[in-house]
Amino acid sequence: MQGVKRRIVYVTLYEGIAIAFNSFVLSLLGHDAGHAGGAAVGASVVAILWNLAWNGAFEAWEKRRRDRTRTVWRRVIHAVGFEGGLVVILVPLFAAWLGISWWEAFVLDLGLLVFFLVYTYVFNWAFDAIFGLPLSAQPDSSSELKASG
Repeated sequence: MQGVKRRIVYVTLYEGIAIAFNSFVLSLLGHDAGHAGGAAVGASVVAILWNLAWNGAFEAWEKRRRDRTRTVWRRVIHAVGFEGGLVVILVPLFAAWLGISWWEAFVLDLGLLVFFLVYTYVFNWAFDAIFGLPLSAQPDSSSELKASG
């Protein structure tokens, strides 16, 4: 599976799990279930847009690499970059929506970040194992033909 279809399946699965998790955690922290769900959906919308932008940029960068192997280090860079961007976007969103200070929103986001760093890494690995690697991570067939010819 490649292209837009791959991204739609990826985002739908990833964010569906994330909304359920965020709603649950925010409710556990004492926020009204409606507010918690709203914050989770808002965070999901932001994450979907960021996901599309980040993965598009990451795959464009990856495609220009001579070695396209998705190593542990490359997966860590992918996960940290994605989550770092979300921190910058979501802290103000959580502060405004939940009526908490930016510091409290930052601490809340850090707690979620710990979960999501691991979740993003594991989800991407599992997604690639189930659906196959994107073209950007597959060996360049033209260089293989040159090497064998």
